[in-house]
Amino acid sequence: MKLNIVKYRFLFLCISAILLLPCVGAMIYSSITTPNHTPVKVSIDYTGGTILQYGINSTVTSDELGTLRKKLSDSGIKEPELQIINVNSNANSDIKSLISIRTPFIEAGSNVDKQITSTVQSEFKNARLDQISSVGPTLGKELFANSLFALGLALLGIIAYLTLRFQFDYALAAILGLVHDVIFVCGTFSILGLVCGVEVDALFVTAVLTVIGFSVHDTIVVFDRVRENLRYYSKKMSFGEIVNFSVNQTLARSINTSLTTLLTLFALYFFGGVTTKNFVLAMILGIEIGTYSSIFFCTVLVDIWEEKKMGKLQHKKA
Repeated sequence: MKLNIVKYRFLFLCISAILLLPCVGAMIYSSITTPNHTPVKVSIDYTGGTILQYGINSTVTSDELGTLRKKLSDSGIKEPELQIINVNSNANSDIKSLISIRTPFIEAGSNVDKQITSTVQSEFKNARLDQISSVGPTLGKELFANSLFALGLALLGIIAYLTLRFQFDYALAAILGLVHDVIFVCGTFSILGLVCGVEVDALFVTAVLTVIGFSVHDTIVVFDRVRENLRYYSKKMSFGEIVNFSVNQTLARSINTSLTTLLTLFALYFFGGVTTKNFVLAMILGIEIGTYSSIFFCTVLVDIWEEKKMGKLQHKKA
């Protein structure tokens, strides 16, 4: 069975709009309501602060977390942010839940961390401090600026490459495909941040850069096949027919590549460590949407623009 991309092109554009509109809305809402005014909820990597992570040998409920939050506030801890992290069951470990407590930056030598530990252990007797990490406010801002710079530099490099390799229509479609994918990944994490408190760290930027590379690679494969088929079939077939033919030629390759990658990522997500879950989730979302956009979004844009160009040429001749 062969896909007719051109026939249902407006349906695919509507699907993209349905996927992206909630993401854009969530990022705008997050930018307005969050203290740092960022489109996604950022971790201490970018804002500065201290995170203490405690291992608990029982399943922690939301009510227990609320009680602990009140005790911490009453003991003088300013603006504590608490999160429950469920861990994979392991025969070698009795830890069933992790409690992550985020506070403003704790200075070295202060007793604030001991005070927090004492409060947690008063609520959960067998609580164990597994990890404590701190990032100063200045370093956080510098890392945030460097991450944005790296992301912008990567996008500029890809834009320059695509412009030189393809004609403007193809390059612009590929660039819009990248924007499409980045908005979806960032918007999904913005929704998760608002609903579940999920934060993004420096690994998230790495995931976004990887997704951009994967997406543009997949798009280039499809566009190369379109350009190659134009040389041989431009007099026998319309541009839309060539697009359909080219997409169907590369479809199995795109799906197989994505599926094998996704199998590995799903294994990492369900059986890997807690610290890489958000990174792997961003990769999963990015590869899925990147495969979709390469086949159903970028090629559709090229077909629409080509049709408009042909219509203008015919109008001039008439």
